[in-house]
Amino acid sequence: MDKLKHSLCMYLLLQCLLCAAVSYAAAAAFNISNIPFSKGFSPLFGEGNIIHSQDDQSVQLHLNQFTGSGFKSSDLYNHGFFSAKIKLPSDYTAGIVVAFYTTNGDIFRKTHDELDFEFLGNIRGKAWRFQTNMYGNGSTNRGREERYSLWFDPSKDFHSYSILWTTNNIIFYIDDVPIREITRKEAMGGDFPSKPMGLYATIWDASDWATSGGKYKTNYKYAPFVAEFTDLVLHGCAADPLEEVVGPLCSEEIDEQLASADFTKITPKQKLAMKKFRSKYMYYSYCHDTVRYPVPPPECVFDSAERWLFKENGRPKFDDKTRRRRFKKRGQVMSAKNYANQEDV
Repeated sequence: MDKLKHSLCMYLLLQCLLCAAVSYAAAAAFNISNIPFSKGFSPLFGEGNIIHSQDDQSVQLHLNQFTGSGFKSSDLYNHGFFSAKIKLPSDYTAGIVVAFYTTNGDIFRKTHDELDFEFLGNIRGKAWRFQTNMYGNGSTNRGREERYSLWFDPSKDFHSYSILWTTNNIIFYIDDVPIREITRKEAMGGDFPSKPMGLYATIWDASDWATSGGKYKTNYKYAPFVAEFTDLVLHGCAADPLEEVVGPLCSEEIDEQLASADFTKITPKQKLAMKKFRSKYMYYSYCHDTVRYPVPPPECVFDSAERWLFKENGRPKFDDKTRRRRFKKRGQVMSAKNYANQEDV
């Protein structure tokens, strides 16, 4: 009985520490300056659907039946910290993708690097999902995506989404909470992004895959769909990607600044916050997918708190009773191939 009480107390203490870690991380503020839209960005496509605020600090991206829209940074950067506060469209958003990402695909079409936040819309009453991904040197056949749900409604208010990219690591943040860290390993070779990248944001119609594998399409009865961006941050070393030597002095200076910044190092409390997020809100990770990767990619670090979320083959676990009811109602059997589609709704 004493052992049982002790275990229960330790469990409750851990839960309190995890909650405190989330609160701490969410309260911490990154000390970094914003940039006006016209000073750092230009239209990518759908210019008529890009609406600037009068103070030049915010911008709206619209999607209607004619076109989506997007913007990109005026410069490319050799490492840096990139951030924005984003408010996603509400109501029926099936088929819609809002992306916030770094890439150099416009220049290196076959060997591009990329770091993604991709927000996947849903039918009315169902929550937005999102995924993060990384590509290096055109490694699109070795996707490193993870998928998650959120602990808040991203259409109700603005939330910060940030990407840190240095020589040695990549961290994805939401509201100052680190949700994913990738540490470069020598065995990754060119799969770790290494060439200068720009910052991009887009909204577009991805009806063929975004919601339940294309089952639910974008419904333009609810248009225009509006994604709002504010507090834009471009903190990095502007570089010419075609130069053989890319601004070495600038690059070294930025790397030193990044190394000393508060968002570069994950504190113990933030580690707890990340652990809680991943164990509660992540529903797919390539690292655990032994169907795609019988041998895990070299950067994968396995956490027992995450591992229990998945079957032995890395596919998500489903509640057996719910699954049996679903099969009986629909008269179909779920295959391993479409597991992610079922979970998107």
